[in-house]
Amino acid sequence: MLPLYNQMITQYSAQHKTRLLQVARKALQNYLENKTRTKFVEESAEMLCKRAVFVTLRKKDSGELRGCIGQTEARCSLIEAVARTAVSSAVDDSRFPAVTLHELPNLLIEINVLTPMYAITAENVVVGKHGLLLIKGCSRGLFLPEVAVSQGWDRLTLLDELCRKAELPKGSWRDADAELLAFESEAWEEK
Repeated sequence: MLPLYNQMITQYSAQHKTRLLQVARKALQNYLENKTRTKFVEESAEMLCKRAVFVTLRKKDSGELRGCIGQTEARCSLIEAVARTAVSSAVDDSRFPAVTLHELPNLLIEINVLTPMYAITAENVVVGKHGLLLIKGCSRGLFLPEVAVSQGWDRLTLLDELCRKAELPKGSWRDADAELLAFESEAWEEK
């Protein structure tokens, strides 16, 4: 039998959400100041559960993306995953130059905690509910659930944009050798 977290999204308390945002910011600040990773001590069972997470960084003034990185598989505790991924979003996203300490006060942090991936058919994709990962050969493309909503995409547009992100031709999601995986997530951000 699968653990309970594999079957549903955990609803995190406001206290846990605030704590994780603080962890992300402190991890970023410490890394940008000292180039060292912060080790966080936590006793809460929810924070120690292994989770896959994404951390997104946006500019406060424009909402412009500044970095977004995550994992699709749970490899470490939630608190450790958030701390590591926050730093990776700032310094390892190849689409952007590394975030500087000077920029940090002007960035907003968003956290997504993912359910495990599962196979899905294109017909069963629900825009706004499902995040998607498309795998075909060596190509991969992923969108978090809120991306399609923020862009105003319908299901077919989402699937075609996922192909584009994976650097595949439009409609490649229909190919027999294309693997479509879905996940759900709980997301929150700094106010």
